[in-house]
Amino acid sequence: MVQRVDRASVEAEGGFRESIGKGVLVLLGVGRGDTDREALWLAGKIAELRIFEDAGGKMNLSLLETGGEALVVSQFTLYGDCRRGRRPGFDAAAEPEVARKLYRIFIEALSAKGIAASSGVFGATMKVDLVNDGPVTLILERGE
Repeated sequence: MVQRVDRASVEAEGGFRESIGKGVLVLLGVGRGDTDREALWLAGKIAELRIFEDAGGKMNLSLLETGGEALVVSQFTLYGDCRRGRRPGFDAAAEPEVARKLYRIFIEALSAKGIAASSGVFGATMKVDLVNDGPVTLILERGE
């Protein structure tokens, strides 16, 4: 999930804190079967997605073109299945070792594209604060 933000921050135990200014907050869920290919595709898509306004007020500029930042927070709960019962099931989420690896690959790929990318703490309980710009919130999934 990608949210266009004026600013965002994340806090975790032990005094960890990261923050960004104008850019995107990425809540990154990794699903079973996801590979490096999906992580690299998603990083490219987010870097070049035209969701920022140009001088005419049209969503016509990308994160790369605006010099915006990215804050990436791991979010396995995006794969929560609430169709049955009252407690979400997370069988569709990737195993933690796989998800951690793809989380790192995704952040490194954003950085390699020239995006200033910060991150939360994988697997930690975190507090996320943001000012959503628009609001613009998009769900991105790679489809064949």
